[in-house]
Amino acid sequence: MAAGDRAGVTLRDHLLARIRAQGPLTVADFMADCLLHPTLGYYSTRDPFGPGGDFVTAPEISQMFGEMLGLCLAQAWVDQGRPAPFAMAEAGPGRGTLMADMLRAGRAVPGFVEAAQVHLVEASEVLRGEQARTLSGVGAVWHDHLSDLPDLPTFFVANEFLDALPIRQHVRDGKGWRERLVAQEDGALAFALGPVVTVPELDHHEVPDGTMVERCPALPGAVGAVAERVAQGGVAIFVDYGHWRSRGDTLQALRAHAPEDPLAHPGQADLTAHVDFEAVARAATPARVSAMTPQGLLLERLGITARAQALARSMTAPALEAHVAAHRRLTHPAEMGDLFKAIALVPTGVPLPPGFDP
Repeated sequence: MAAGDRAGVTLRDHLLARIRAQGPLTVADFMADCLLHPTLGYYSTRDPFGPGGDFVTAPEISQMFGEMLGLCLAQAWVDQGRPAPFAMAEAGPGRGTLMADMLRAGRAVPGFVEAAQVHLVEASEVLRGEQARTLSGVGAVWHDHLSDLPDLPTFFVANEFLDALPIRQHVRDGKGWRERLVAQEDGALAFALGPVVTVPELDHHEVPDGTMVERCPALPGAVGAVAERVAQGGVAIFVDYGHWRSRGDTLQALRAHAPEDPLAHPGQADLTAHVDFEAVARAATPARVSAMTPQGLLLERLGITARAQALARSMTAPALEAHVAAHRRLTHPAEMGDLFKAIALVPTGVPLPPGFDP
């Protein structure tokens, strides 16, 4: 019986036992166990969203986020000749809120929702249950992997999905690199550095000694699986926080809406890292790739302010105050507007979706 399956054993116990048996873990292995261990992992044991959880994502902040993306997908569908049927797909769909809002907005475009087959890529059984309740009557189909999506024109969204893919961290040391590992020290989890090694994938990084660079081994496969489908028809939109190129330590833990040490409560806190959008663009080569666009700018281009004003007409305080705050949180550069970025993929020779630049 595995250590993580014995009654009363915590994920910390499981990790320490694994380190004693196998040696220090890569940060990627640590993240994978923390998030997706089948019985003790973060996403395997809870619904982390909302005020009672650990964090709030854009779809939970306001319906306007999903409405703008839904209309964006619908316009891309029209631009590509209204294919029917098509897969309307989402990876990491949370509670199903984003998909529900996109479908509701998409009803404004005749034929769009009627032609859509909803497909969700979700690893957590707990969240699949939440999604089924939110999307009751939609006829959604769930998948374990992106590669399981059907062979149909694919209109795809992933919001805060790539940031949860496990990363590896390396620190430059002279002519080589040292990997940051999770080890044990006096019976506690602790970070440590491995021996100097050569990492061919990082040879192009000309950086000073001591610089940390993060890589996401699963990212090329995940983005590539979507890009291969989109290259045959459809569009993919990835929205996440990050930058064009990875620099520095961005591993972070969030618990009860507050940051904490990533080693403090394994399996009880969300672990994420900033997305390297240059790596996303490289992995999407079967498709045409847009420029990286700040979330606030994208939403403004898609008409979120006009939508906010229309919704505000029927509101009074305090709902109106919360609505104004939600609009600001999604779009203002000092909040999510600049931290979060978006990138779109389409087939070669096809117009980019509204709001995106070449």
